[in-house]
Amino acid sequence: MLKRHPEPFLWLLFSAGGVAGALLIPIVLVLFALAFPLGWLPAPEYGRLSALVAHPLTRLALFVACALSLVHAGHRLRYTLYDGLQIQHLNEIIAIGCYGGALVGTIAAAYVLLTV
Repeated sequence: MLKRHPEPFLWLLFSAGGVAGALLIPIVLVLFALAFPLGWLPAPEYGRLSALVAHPLTRLALFVACALSLVHAGHRLRYTLYDGLQIQHLNEIIAIGCYGGALVGTIAAAYVLLTV
């Protein structure tokens, strides 16, 4: 029997997280850090924004964006430590720390999105 490695799946999540982060984070930053405070666009009212975040599809989209971005960051950090610092002998500890941190962050994001 051939032993299957999770590397292809992790690279898939890495690329999906990179795409999600590259598309969503700049939009949110431009809107909430520039456009609304500088008056370029009218700021959304609290009730309207709260109703938007309360919708299940919005919560699902926020959860997916957070989870994929965390996996992307964990994977990038893992390979930066592994290849950049040349500490291959700590590969298992680095992988557990990076992907464990992404898992803890994903669980925290799920908790916040379910309790808000």
